[in-house]
Amino acid sequence: MTAETTGVRLDCDGPVATVTLCRPDVLNAQTPAMWRAMRDFSRDLPGDVRVVVVRGEGRAFSAGLDLSVAGATGPGSFAELSRLPEQECADLIAEFQAGFTWLHRPDVISVAAVQGHAIGAGFQLALACDLRVLAEDARLSMAEVTLGLVPDLAGTKRLVELVGYSRALEICATGRRLDATEADRLGLASIVVPPAELDGAVRDLTAGLLAGNRDAVVEIKALLAGAASRTHAEQQRAEREAQTRRLRDLAGRGE
Repeated sequence: MTAETTGVRLDCDGPVATVTLCRPDVLNAQTPAMWRAMRDFSRDLPGDVRVVVVRGEGRAFSAGLDLSVAGATGPGSFAELSRLPEQECADLIAEFQAGFTWLHRPDVISVAAVQGHAIGAGFQLALACDLRVLAEDARLSMAEVTLGLVPDLAGTKRLVELVGYSRALEICATGRRLDATEADRLGLASIVVPPAELDGAVRDLTAGLLAGNRDAVVEIKALLAGAASRTHAEQQRAEREAQTRRLRDLAGRGE
């Protein structure tokens, strides 16, 4: 399937892969076809890719779920999902989640380049990435509650990890919009730049990520990603084990 039919494109340039939402006429509103295509990108990713950049064409990152699709009667619509047995519905949503969760992969660092709206599924796609570079015009909202729904594209845990339970509850239960300044203050943004500087900031960040030893970066990501679920002693043990592997590899003794 092509980007014209799925609404999303994967481009690879050496160690950098770029996922582009390419429906600018509808502010890159998302559909189940896009989620399935993004899930398949994980299988298509060349082994030398180290950084995945996620971006949207046009003036918005993503305005969220395409309500014209969700409100119809075809695949992925609310009507179809509501008629499925509970387990089948849950299994289908799991397929959709896989379009987001592959960005957690331990062997790559994912970067969201966010301009304009990042609403609902758009906000969750940005949260799926390890790092978020926000333009000053970015507006984020977990708007599912306004449709009587819950965020279900793997965004809730990431949000709690970044801003804490109380703030995450307030953001999700109200569906209000956060501007780039507040997102930065809450820890949702890695960098905030003027809109004209977004592409350059992403390039600079990508270059910095690629400058380090790949295996060291992979170990660092694993250490930090698992830190919250470990005790201090467990984290210190993980550090020792990771450093031992690095020392052996650097000395040419890795197995």
